[in-house]
Amino acid sequence: MSGVALALEVVVVFFLALFLLHRYGDFHKQHRMVLFATLLAWFLCFLIVFILPLDVSTTIYNQCEIDNQVHLVPSNTFIRDNSSNTSLFPTQRVAKSCHKPWSYIPDGILPVFWRVVYWTSQFLTWLLIPFMQSYARSGGFSISGKIKTALIENAIYYGTYLLIFCSLLIYVAVTPKWHLSWSDLRTIGITAANTWGLFLLVLLLGYGLVEIPRSYWRASCHGQLLAKTYFKAAKLMTEKADAEENLEDVMEDVRTVNETIKYNHPLRKCIDTILRKCPVEYQEKMGRNMDDYEDFDDKGNPYPSKNSLVKLHKKVIYAVQRHNRTQVQWQILLDEAFHLEDVAKNETSLTHQFIHSFPSAEPPGWVSKYLYTPTVEWYWECVFRRWCYRVLAVLLCLFSAAVVWSECTFFSTQPVLSLFAVFIQLAERDYNYVYIEMACFVTIFFLCYCVYSTVFRIRVFNYYYLAPHHQTDAYSLQFSGMLFCRLTPPLCLNFLGVIHMDSTISHQQRQQTVYNSIMGSMQVLSFIANGFYIYYPMLIVLLCIATYFSLGTRCLNLLGFQQFMGENDLTSDLVDEGRELIRRERRKRQRTEDGETRRREWRERYSDQRERYGGRSRSAYSELKETDGSGTDTGRAQSRRDRNDKAELLQDVEPLDFTGEEQLETDNRRYAGGHYLATSASRSRIFDDV
Repeated sequence: MSGVALALEVVVVFFLALFLLHRYGDFHKQHRMVLFATLLAWFLCFLIVFILPLDVSTTIYNQCEIDNQVHLVPSNTFIRDNSSNTSLFPTQRVAKSCHKPWSYIPDGILPVFWRVVYWTSQFLTWLLIPFMQSYARSGGFSISGKIKTALIENAIYYGTYLLIFCSLLIYVAVTPKWHLSWSDLRTIGITAANTWGLFLLVLLLGYGLVEIPRSYWRASCHGQLLAKTYFKAAKLMTEKADAEENLEDVMEDVRTVNETIKYNHPLRKCIDTILRKCPVEYQEKMGRNMDDYEDFDDKGNPYPSKNSLVKLHKKVIYAVQRHNRTQVQWQILLDEAFHLEDVAKNETSLTHQFIHSFPSAEPPGWVSKYLYTPTVEWYWECVFRRWCYRVLAVLLCLFSAAVVWSECTFFSTQPVLSLFAVFIQLAERDYNYVYIEMACFVTIFFLCYCVYSTVFRIRVFNYYYLAPHHQTDAYSLQFSGMLFCRLTPPLCLNFLGVIHMDSTISHQQRQQTVYNSIMGSMQVLSFIANGFYIYYPMLIVLLCIATYFSLGTRCLNLLGFQQFMGENDLTSDLVDEGRELIRRERRKRQRTEDGETRRREWRERYSDQRERYGGRSRSAYSELKETDGSGTDTGRAQSRRDRNDKAELLQDVEPLDFTGEEQLETDNRRYAGGHYLATSASRSRIFDDV
């Protein structure tokens, strides 16, 4: 099994990163280099998380081999050798039996593997991804223009880092007691990067350790979850209206520029590039000005400059992306709200069968037909789901408490107070490698889940926002990859310190993991190794307390950013507003469903009657041609009967109701400040949305 576990995990991690990228990115519209850089960053970070438990088990086995060679176990009794009928003297030693783990990685593989993974991820996060962020966000019309913009932005960004590094280098050069080699400089660079990552790691981890268990507990409270959904609907409607208004303003600027710059202007290619980024309906409205064949006059007409077109191009990309994202999120939120309302209605059902307000038009699959039946769905949605979420919330809460305790006590080696170090050392005595790897993986996975989920949840205005269903822009994808590459190495170092596998923190003479050897000795900067790395994680207690009492949410509310606070006047108003929005959308969708049902029934009935009566008239007409003149009266009588039957058929058909759908198109209502403003044309239908 040597190397098989490593190769298998590499394949599994690659498909995991590819799945997440497909969920958040768009393979068809986004640039290939953006997708490749993000996929590579996520893939390398997940590799560190999945391969580190194998490194720990391999290190424990190597430590056992070293103990057999240096520190042998004494024997105080005579042990008889049955094969030679001799006895061992008390002064001799008996070696321990070291069992090789099933996932043992041969020597020489992990050092090369960790160097490639770590330095590639650092190259991505500090050099390539920041450059590609500026490149993707640039509004340039050529590759050279985008590269120029990216170089200027990154020169300003990295100028500060270069100034600080040069200052430290001069300080080291003039200090006589410091004689640093190339390896020491490399270790200082790694330490600086890990220190920056640890600073952000504790902030994100302190939030996730409290918020994740609480989110699962709140998910079990159906009423509170539905109220929060109404709150999100009210906020999203405001954002959706703002995105539509912003898109209209940007399209108006594009229309003005499109009318100003004629077909024979040198900047016409730039206008065509901007038009291709606009939605299709706006492209059809604007079109191209091919009716004016007059040459442009630079002195007579004020034409926009190329820099202004670059800024306009950047605005168009951002406005279209934001508009599409809000539209998709609105539909997803509507489906979620309708489902929660269906659950609330079905809880009082006596038939114990789940009934959907808007059943799917697609035919049910074999899973829904045989396994996930309406009865099974009712018991899961109305009975078992809430209890499963509550049990999971309690387990996650206990795990979070263990992490907080271990983060505050992992520096104590005598006695061992870290719970995870106790578990690993107990398994190490029996060389239970499967338990060691599972315990390490579960612990790292929980830490990563707390940190990464916070990265996926946080939102920096509209510049950084990871939205599912292929609605994340290129800048946010690359920003997430950059954060992952900066957070994962210090997270893994912190985990090794928690389980006492880092000799820099535990001060034990034992075999180092290969990952620690690649990181280098932190004793070069003793004030960081013995101070910051040990005492700074204790701040996680304060962050957990602040998250538990929602201090950040309260501060955002005071600053004007509306947050869900439970019993609050502003929250109640937004919940009521969101409830009315959902009711309005439900009536709108119900009218659409009814109209489609009527059309479908009419088409089916008309096709059946057409086949029945149309076939009879064609046969009568053929008989009419074959018979003589005496059969003419019979054919005419048959034709009259056919016409009468068709008239009766048309009288039986229900009239089509197009008023509901047409009213939605012509109602022309505008949402503003929680009120609906109706035009004079819709006064006769004003009670439709009450």
